[in-house]
Amino acid sequence: MSEPEEHPPHDQEAVRRARGSDPASGSDPTSPTALLRIVIAQGTFIAALMFYLGAMYTSTFYAYFHLSLGALDLGFGELVTQSLHMLKLEVLVAIGVIVLLVTGPWFGDKARAGGGSASREPSRAEVLASRLQLPVVLTGVVLLALWTEIQPYGWVAPLIIAAGLLMGQFRDASGRRPQGFRRRALPVFAAGVFVFWGLTQLTVQTAERDARSRARHVTEWTGVMLLSSQRLAFPTGEVTKDVLPSGVRHRYRYTGLRLLLERDGRYYVVPLGWHVDRDAMYVIRESDDLWIGLTPGTLPKLLG
Repeated sequence: MSEPEEHPPHDQEAVRRARGSDPASGSDPTSPTALLRIVIAQGTFIAALMFYLGAMYTSTFYAYFHLSLGALDLGFGELVTQSLHMLKLEVLVAIGVIVLLVTGPWFGDKARAGGGSASREPSRAEVLASRLQLPVVLTGVVLLALWTEIQPYGWVAPLIIAAGLLMGQFRDASGRRPQGFRRRALPVFAAGVFVFWGLTQLTVQTAERDARSRARHVTEWTGVMLLSSQRLAFPTGEVTKDVLPSGVRHRYRYTGLRLLLERDGRYYVVPLGWHVDRDAMYVIRESDDLWIGLTPGTLPKLLG
């Protein structure tokens, strides 16, 4: 009766490492250390993407009012918060489709314990997606060629191309999946570039649309009242000046202004009747000789 074969300790260690379950190295994908690394990596990427989209949105929005992003001196957290303006229905749908494509069980193979790739019969959805890759990509290319005609929905074109490139990573009818740099890594990288481009275009268009909407409703902005110890010169009849009784430090009161933005004691104000293409914006800094009060703007009339 033969004795059961025993492996030396170093052989057992090699087997554990080959299976990716070495507790000391933290290579086990289910270990807390590995999960923490994944969360940190994904969180860093998401924060960087939100910062970029927030900076792009803020820069485009205030450029419509002839203000530069550098002059506003916004911090990292404020720019990240600005990216929340992109939480629109079309954005969520587009991101949901991309996430569904890359996280579904059809996109990749689970690794066997021995290191090989699992083989299985492709589903009908995978085969259909693999066959539709070229038509979907060509549709996106045609939309790119019609860029000016399809505005403001031009951002759809790069997202369609990205979806088509990702669809090419599914198994074909014979059960084969693309392998290698040229057929797998390069298309996935290109899809990421197109997604990034599409989100950038959508961010710019959303910021421009929001800025135009904001500029059309100046009277609804927060009102600004200035109390000054000296006369101020506003070259417009929309600003009302009242002279208070003598003996008051701030004798001159100015009303009829609206607030666009306040940053570090600087108030960016415009007069009523202001138009973005022809009128100036005033930058007021609060001081001992100038007191600034904020009042409600004119509320829009509600339809009964």
